[in-house]
Amino acid sequence: MARMIFINLPVKDLERSKAFYEAIGFRNEPKFSNESGAMMVLSDTISVMLLTHDFYSSFHVRPIGDTHKESRVLLCFSCDSREEVDRIIETVAANGGKIDQSPKSEAEPGGPMYGRDFEDPDGHQWEPMWMDPAFAEQGAHPVEEKVEA
Repeated sequence: MARMIFINLPVKDLERSKAFYEAIGFRNEPKFSNESGAMMVLSDTISVMLLTHDFYSSFHVRPIGDTHKESRVLLCFSCDSREEVDRIIETVAANGGKIDQSPKSEAEPGGPMYGRDFEDPDGHQWEPMWMDPAFAEQGAHPVEEKVEA
C-alpha cells in the first residue's frame, strides 16, 4: 500500500473552507467528514483534513498560530501545466483567497519551473507549481552561493 499524507489544518469556518477547497479542485470525502472536520482529497495519496479549532486543539496543547501574521508551512503541489497553475490561482481569487503573496515569483515566462502562491481563507499558504519534465529528469542542481560584497 502506498504511503498517504494527511495534512491537518485548523479552520475557523468549516463550511466556508470546504467550499473553498472544493472550488479549487479538492474532493470532499463524506466518509471522513462531520461537523468537526472534513477530509478533502487532492490525490490518491494526499488529503487535507480541515478541522475546527476545537477539534484541532484536541490533538495537542500548543496554541493555534495566526497564519495571517506568521508563516507556519508552505504546502506545494504539482500541476500538469502552467495553464493549470493559472486556472487554480484564478479560482482561488474568485473564491476569497489571496493570490501571489510571495515576494519571489516563479512565474518566469519560458522558464523550466512555474509556480504561484495563495493563501486560503484561514491564511494557510499553498503553491501550485509545474516543472518541465525534461528539467525534472536532470535532477537537483546546487543552490547558488551568495557572494558577499
